[in-house]
Amino acid sequence: MERNTSRLAVALVACLLVPTALSKQTADQIAPEAATGISQQHQVIGNEWMIASANPYASEAGATMLRQGGNAIDAMVATQLVLGLTEPQSSGIGGGAFMVYWDAEKEALTTFDGRETAPFAVNPRLFQDQTGKPLAFYDAVVGGRSVGTPGTVKLMWYTHQRHGKLPWRDLFAPAIKLATEGFTVSPRLATLVARDQKNLQRWQDTKAYFFNDDGSPIRAGQRLTNPAYADTLSQIAERGASAFYHGEIAKDIVSTVRNAEGNPGVLSVMDLATYQVKERKPVCAPYRQFEICGMGPPSSGALTLGQIMGMLSHYPIDKMGQNDVNSWRLLGDASRLAFADRGRYMADSDYVPMPTDGLVDPGYLKQRAELLKGDKALATAEPGLPVWSHAMRYAKDESLELPSTSHFSIVDSDRNVISITTTIENGFGSRLMVRGFLLNNELTDFSFRSHVGGNPIANRIEPGKRPRSSMAPTIVMKDGEPYLAVGSPGGSQIIGYVAKTLVGHLDWGLDLQQAINLPNMNNRFGAFELEKDTAAEQWAPKLKQLGFEVKIKDLNSGVQAIRIDGKQLSGAADPRREGKVIAQ
Repeated sequence: MERNTSRLAVALVACLLVPTALSKQTADQIAPEAATGISQQHQVIGNEWMIASANPYASEAGATMLRQGGNAIDAMVATQLVLGLTEPQSSGIGGGAFMVYWDAEKEALTTFDGRETAPFAVNPRLFQDQTGKPLAFYDAVVGGRSVGTPGTVKLMWYTHQRHGKLPWRDLFAPAIKLATEGFTVSPRLATLVARDQKNLQRWQDTKAYFFNDDGSPIRAGQRLTNPAYADTLSQIAERGASAFYHGEIAKDIVSTVRNAEGNPGVLSVMDLATYQVKERKPVCAPYRQFEICGMGPPSSGALTLGQIMGMLSHYPIDKMGQNDVNSWRLLGDASRLAFADRGRYMADSDYVPMPTDGLVDPGYLKQRAELLKGDKALATAEPGLPVWSHAMRYAKDESLELPSTSHFSIVDSDRNVISITTTIENGFGSRLMVRGFLLNNELTDFSFRSHVGGNPIANRIEPGKRPRSSMAPTIVMKDGEPYLAVGSPGGSQIIGYVAKTLVGHLDWGLDLQQAINLPNMNNRFGAFELEKDTAAEQWAPKLKQLGFEVKIKDLNSGVQAIRIDGKQLSGAADPRREGKVIAQ
């Protein structure tokens, strides 16, 4: 593995990457460098095509395919493959993804579920100790126990077989070249490796990759190669998804999971061999003259986002504006009500009955919006009773979802549109590395408990089930056509990041960059979380007066958005990460 630090490499980092300051807390979070003017970036304008991703190398890989006459699907594959190399803490071929796709020729919107699945050998006590008590989170995460069956490779293959334009093997060229010749380690990646040294050093392959021969973590500006990843991609490029889900690669994945010392998992070759991507109908909710469309169960993203926006539609938040504390009160308490429903009802609907239609029914949302009347914070936010033919009442979920994910949006010259959110869950996933890529820890998105007080938890672990997610890749429709592709990483904070961006743009008339740059102010479970070192902090006294508990913390979104307005495209990348928009 080549590791060269040079002045040239450091200079390249400075040119490629958006400057960021270093957060003191959660892995995979970097705080914005300025208290008010979060970004020095500006909205990008294009006419032919556009891509917005979380990493400059990845954006360039996708742009290369678009320049060569490829379509959005081709660009998606190339972008994801490079993200797995240059931003391995967030996503990769060892993880899963949700994709919302507008097929311009068919004038049809659909979604593709590439979420990881629980191995067939799991049982309800997988994340409990011998007494039935839930394990501490990192005791469950680090090692093989948390690894679900990866879905990203099958998602790329499945969608390319149906909608791709360029030859499959051509899409791998940028990632293979970077893995072979080397890429420049970003400040973000270097910082996160340094923070997670203890966990990353537990496994030999992971340690060998992320640490130098003298034991020091890789540094920003260093040149890093990954020949093992290049070899893996070469095999998938030649033989398709079967190279990953069958044969030696699959055997190595299973062996690594099952032989993780101290915390082995139960993944099998059968789990990999039988994995399937699912094409699902999008969940859409009306908002003024728009429709907010996204990924339904097993994601809670579109439902929870749709509920928030549906409740807000009953208030003149557009006229109130961003400088009225009641705008934020409404946004925060609408989110609390939606999250209460999320915790009670939302899970993989292939396994548990769910009131999907009832949760976004206009009558139900109007009823929930009535709770927002007044000028004080809600005393409590309890789940509602949506219209539902099923009599079961679930217990409240207790799962934890951490913010290590990536999002990118693509519009091609034919106006096919992709909004895709991709993840390995926690920063660096399970910390297990196989053939140059990290394996996910997605199973810890399930509830560690299966029942509470005799009532089942909807998001409990079951064989073959997909864990609930908050990923919210979104396409906003207007007059039957795509208007906006948007999404973000951030664990369960994703929903709030996307909602804020939508309100900023659709209601307050901000351009995409301005809407993304708005300080993050989220409320999921009662406490109003305000983005540290930003103008959000000035709202703390007023929100406390309204009755909210307030927490100041790092809220580092990674929103990537593209607007389609006739022949013109406009795009923006979140400056809190290393995103880049490329257009033609």
